[in-house]
Amino acid sequence: AFFLIFTLMGQFTQTEVRSSHGRADAVVITKDSVYVFEFKLARDEQGFGADDALAQIDKKGYMIPYTASGKKLYKVGVQFDDETHTVGEWLMAKA
Repeated sequence: AFFLIFTLMGQFTQTEVRSSHGRADAVVITKDSVYVFEFKLARDEQGFGADDALAQIDKKGYMIPYTASGKKLYKVGVQFDDETHTVGEWLMAKA
């Protein structure tokens, strides 16, 4: 659904983008910016949150391939709630 929505909005979108240390869940590239998304599913109170997703983007170097692009870089962590089937929380930070 995520890929479809951004693609229909006319944005270049990639999913499961490989890096040397893992895979970013999604990357959206616009004219001026690059957004790297990491999604987490919270199964209980011990589950992962949006802050864990942001930390993973940094730890695994998902932003590195885009640093020389000259575009603004943003990382977005999204935590889905498995009970409500909606976004539980999300955080965005400039990289």
